[in-house]
Amino acid sequence: MSINLTKEKKQELTKKYGKNEHDTGSTEVQIAMLTQKIAELTEHLKTNKKDFATKRGLLMMVGRRKGLLSYLKSKDLEGYRALVKKLNIRG
Repeated sequence: MSINLTKEKKQELTKKYGKNEHDTGSTEVQIAMLTQKIAELTEHLKTNKKDFATKRGLLMMVGRRKGLLSYLKSKDLEGYRALVKKLNIRG
């Protein structure tokens, strides 16, 4: 079980959510990568209910994503709404 995303998956997310294929630092790309990791860890925790270290890491990632989302919301409301809809997060 690997917490880290594969190189191919990172490139795919960067192309999809970034301004270009080398744009790994933009808020949108960071949120997309965190969302992918959160989904993988959630699946892991469904089968490994007592893995508390992973659960703590998951909660930290959710908190980091929440901070990035609030930053994006304050800077670019339309971009925030589009990203939330595209990633299917927050209801």
